[in-house]
Amino acid sequence: MSIVYSDSVYKECDQINETELQEKTAIDILRWAYGMYDDNIVYACSLGAEGMVLLDLISKVQPGANVIFLDTEFHFQETYQLLEKVQKRFSQLSIHVVKPRISQDEQSKQYGDELWKKDPDTCCSLRKMMPLEKELAHYDAWISGLRREQSPSRKNTQFINPDARFKSIKVCPLIHWTWDDVWAYITTHDLPYNTLHDQNYPSIGCFHCTTAVTDGEDGRNGRWKGMGKTECGLHR
Repeated sequence: MSIVYSDSVYKECDQINETELQEKTAIDILRWAYGMYDDNIVYACSLGAEGMVLLDLISKVQPGANVIFLDTEFHFQETYQLLEKVQKRFSQLSIHVVKPRISQDEQSKQYGDELWKKDPDTCCSLRKMMPLEKELAHYDAWISGLRREQSPSRKNTQFINPDARFKSIKVCPLIHWTWDDVWAYITTHDLPYNTLHDQNYPSIGCFHCTTAVTDGEDGRNGRWKGMGKTECGLHR
């Protein structure tokens, strides 16, 4: 199910954002999204702090909703531990773990060892972009936890966004939330979260390419440090 992109798609999204959704809350956006797309929308959850909020909100709006987690096979052990907790806590959701078609050994044989150091874009493409592309081909829209506060590249994110990369519509209910808002929600609702957040890891990806940040640093500075890269490509 792919959307053919034209100026009309962008104009339609702009109009909906400006008229129907402008003053809506996150849960309102989710109600709108599931009302619009029903089973043809999926949440791609990275298990970040924002992910815990969205899983809880989605479970209230659409029990049984489809959720995918991209297992690059290079996640921290803390991330896999959180996945087990999430599967138990949100058992009413249909959570699918998606892995790359190429194994770690096959990647090393074809591209050499430590591809993430030599060519992180290709590594992300093999282990994240291509698996997500395959999954999103079955849906008309997908949900993401992007927030405008996260980085300069995300400051113009809207509630609904044409996603030409995946020929889909990307729905972002948390665009106006701050980092404090996210944690207030997690605390209030006693949600599980990745314990690496307690060790100055605001954004958590693969263990090869994620480091802790120092006080005052941008939350994305811990991703691909020193590689001139701040996005895996999913949200460009």
